[in-house]
Amino acid sequence: MPDLNLRDQIAIVTGASSGLGEATALRLAELGARVALLARSKADLDRVAARINDAGGAASVLPTDLSDPTDVVATAERIVTRADPLRVLVNVAATDAPGPADEVSLEAWERVIRVNLTAPFLLSRAVLPLMRAAGGGTIVNVSSVAGRRGWANASAYCATKFGLTGLTQALAAEGAPHGVRVVCLYPGAMATHWGAWSPADRGEPRQMAPEDALPPKDVADYIAWLVSAPAHLTVTEAVVAPIRERGWP
Repeated sequence: MPDLNLRDQIAIVTGASSGLGEATALRLAELGARVALLARSKADLDRVAARINDAGGAASVLPTDLSDPTDVVATAERIVTRADPLRVLVNVAATDAPGPADEVSLEAWERVIRVNLTAPFLLSRAVLPLMRAAGGGTIVNVSSVAGRRGWANASAYCATKFGLTGLTQALAAEGAPHGVRVVCLYPGAMATHWGAWSPADRGEPRQMAPEDALPPKDVADYIAWLVSAPAHLTVTEAVVAPIRERGWP
């Protein structure tokens, strides 16, 4: 990996209380970014912030219910009123409503949409003017292999992850003339609590062999490269998959 540097830049990471969000926040902080941590659990965010601060980094905790658009907008307003250079937004947070489509409630469907799609839109809408004014920035929307191929028993999740592709492409077209790069990332299964489920049999828990899952740290390293890459690099989609994908679509 090249010499990366995000010194004194503000980076927002959603879903920062665990899994890939936590790994991404830690990695960006290592590169010098001052990381704004967003998730619902203040206790978990405090734990991640302590890891960053104890290592000499800088983190701020912004407990936010990403399923509540009003709360998301309020948090975005708190962030954008700061004078600091905001150059990075990584939308990691996601939720699911597993089960056959005819058994998924409207309430569950709408909650998945709010977390997985509406929150990234609202945060992107808030930071884009700052990035344009600063002459550039990078937004990474973390989709999934479920955003490229539908799974049974995951209708809401797949719909929102496909939706992130369209959102990313639209924002990338709007941001490119101003030096703002927007990328949709499609990780394979990761070694997190999500990774214990087989996409081929959604709803049937199955432990994967460790070599079949992506370590969140590896995906976080790739995200760090994306947000630190030279401004002339144009990319809107990236697939990150384990070397071996036995039994996975």
